[in-house]
Amino acid sequence: MASFVLRAQKQLKKIDSSKLFQGLIIAVILLSALLIGAKTHSLSPQAMAVLAAADLAITIFFVLEIIIRYLANSNKKQFFKSGWNVFDTIIVIGSLIPAGGSGVLLARLLRVFRVLRLVSMVPELRLLINALLKAIPRMGYIALLMFVIFYIYAAMGSMFFHQINEVLWGDVSISMLTLFRVATFEDWTDVMYETMAVHPLSWIYYLTFIFLTAFIFLNMMVGTILEVMAQEHESYRAELHGESDEGGEPASRAQIEKLEKELADIKRLLLEK
Repeated sequence: MASFVLRAQKQLKKIDSSKLFQGLIIAVILLSALLIGAKTHSLSPQAMAVLAAADLAITIFFVLEIIIRYLANSNKKQFFKSGWNVFDTIIVIGSLIPAGGSGVLLARLLRVFRVLRLVSMVPELRLLINALLKAIPRMGYIALLMFVIFYIYAAMGSMFFHQINEVLWGDVSISMLTLFRVATFEDWTDVMYETMAVHPLSWIYYLTFIFLTAFIFLNMMVGTILEVMAQEHESYRAELHGESDEGGEPASRAQIEKLEKELADIKRLLLEK
């Protein structure tokens, strides 16, 4: 019995890791996305019935796929320690909610989120999401500093320009929204020229603000994300090549290939003898 279970688990693991199965999952996810878009159009009852049947088939496929992935894992507890596995399981279970009655909105939302499973299936997309999540704590301090700058400039703008335009500079909160408009370059020159008609040197206010926010802080955020992404790509490359930094420096790919060649030469010499 135990040997049968091991053989079945080995076969399921082979299916789960096969490129054909992974490609089929991605194709079904894309088909699910197309069905979601098709349901937003006005279709005939026959077409809606076909879409409903296709949606049911996709839901059954996802249930079978998550069962195969779970059974193929030798350590069942380890399966749910992966955030991506938990995410996929929640989406698949949520898709089983009937799309009718009081849960119709929740069922539709969860079916929309099935498209996000494409992220968990493509390693490159997982790298991007992991890098973004790891960069958020670092970006938080930059965002906090940006908020301080926004608040200082908003208070100054409200003090100097509120009499010129109450709609844009009436108080600090409204001034911060106006500055956000300036930082995104949305017709910011109209705002500047309006205040320059009363305060000719107010251009200094706008240019220094744009220099700090749009040129410095945003580039700092971009640099932080790129740094984390580089680290994630390096970790992923090391994982693919079986490298490890425990107990010393990680081996390079060239060193691994050289070692494999030397082992092959030793094996050939032994066979010749």
